[in-house]
Amino acid sequence: MVKCEKIWEMYMTVAKYDASGNDFIIFHSDIEKDYSNLAIKLCNRENSIGADGLIVIVPDNTLDFKWLFYNSDGSYAAMCGNGTRACAHYAFDNNLAKKDMCFLTGAGKICCQVDGNIVQTTMTKPKVIKESFEELGFTWYIVDTGVPHIVTIIDDLEKFDLDICSKMRYKYDCNVNFAKVEDGKLFVRTYERGVEGETLACGTGMVASFLRALELDLIDTCVDVYPKSNEKLTIKKDDTNIYFKGAVTKEFIREIDV
Repeated sequence: MVKCEKIWEMYMTVAKYDASGNDFIIFHSDIEKDYSNLAIKLCNRENSIGADGLIVIVPDNTLDFKWLFYNSDGSYAAMCGNGTRACAHYAFDNNLAKKDMCFLTGAGKICCQVDGNIVQTTMTKPKVIKESFEELGFTWYIVDTGVPHIVTIIDDLEKFDLDICSKMRYKYDCNVNFAKVEDGKLFVRTYERGVEGETLACGTGMVASFLRALELDLIDTCVDVYPKSNEKLTIKKDDTNIYFKGAVTKEFIREIDV
């Protein structure tokens, strides 16, 4: 008698979101665990869906929910500005939270407001790590806006250099931003940890660059910001908070086997 084994195929439903050039795979689960290997698998652009990061929404006892965020290499990240906007839209779209929501990240509580495809995030309180210093021909500044960022303000974004970014990233364990102010607007290019290269946008990096330009009195307290994707976002600061607002796009929903 031949013994037969039944093979069960397991499927899950994920959504792909774009937030100003940053793309994310998002799903929700009742199970909080380490999803780093799944992030590596799903974020691979050659053999899978492909994304800058994976966001998993899990229950929380005090806030609307908790997120688990992973970079494309499977590394954990405490915060991602564009990711919070995509996550909030997904949560509202899937009836996990109302339009005004607060959720837990590794950087603390984050609150968002959803208005159609426009989402505003109230950012975590920044912390300056290292004041102005000179290195490799540039003047730098390091600030934690949920994750640490090193910023230089320059007159030409063509000076953005991947080799310099890599050296500064590994020396200071920071994301690296080159920013330029032109006609009252802020333009930013970012090298991200976990991606280990330039990304089309980075929310926490834009906020870090905004803070540095504001400190140098180069911009107003409300400014339009353009990352590498050239999509317009708005950052503003009042006496209490920093607000980061822009559009998000739900690209597709897909059932995948795991």
